[in-house]
Amino acid sequence: MPPPPFDRDRREHQTRVNEQIRITPIRLIGPNGEQVGVIPTSQAMEMARESGQDLVEVAPLEKPPVCKIMDFGKFKFQQKQKQKEKTKTHQQKLKEIRLRPKTDIHDIETKINQARKFLEHHDKVLVYVMFKGRELQHIEEGKRILHAMREKLVEICKIEKEPAMEGKRMSMMLAPK
Repeated sequence: MPPPPFDRDRREHQTRVNEQIRITPIRLIGPNGEQVGVIPTSQAMEMARESGQDLVEVAPLEKPPVCKIMDFGKFKFQQKQKQKEKTKTHQQKLKEIRLRPKTDIHDIETKINQARKFLEHHDKVLVYVMFKGRELQHIEEGKRILHAMREKLVEICKIEKEPAMEGKRMSMMLAPK
């Protein structure tokens, strides 16, 4: 079976290096990023050998093609690292912060700082105030604590769920902006 016909636009682009570059002349970019100009490929190859690096085709579709003198192994490694960075995503987690109606102001400030760190790390935060026994008669104290937290964190988060009673606890959900 004969090989498929050559089609420059359809084939997958593969970077040509050193002897794979057969077209002449080329536009050369030096090892430090400076423009060298349009020169014959053989002269560019000689310059690359002298500097101990590779001649890499960076823009093959230009007229004339653009080549750069660089370390090709390092270039490929950096390309892989960039690709890895693109595929990384942060899994959003739900963090809980528990409080009581009798929690002191300083301790609430500490919990606010903790919530701020979670939100800056792009995690959701569920803040709830637990009530026990007679504390259930003072629900407004739990609302006051949750509203204070919301006021301190309003610039970095949005309220996903307003403060509401669920059995013996009052909860509020915060999500990063």
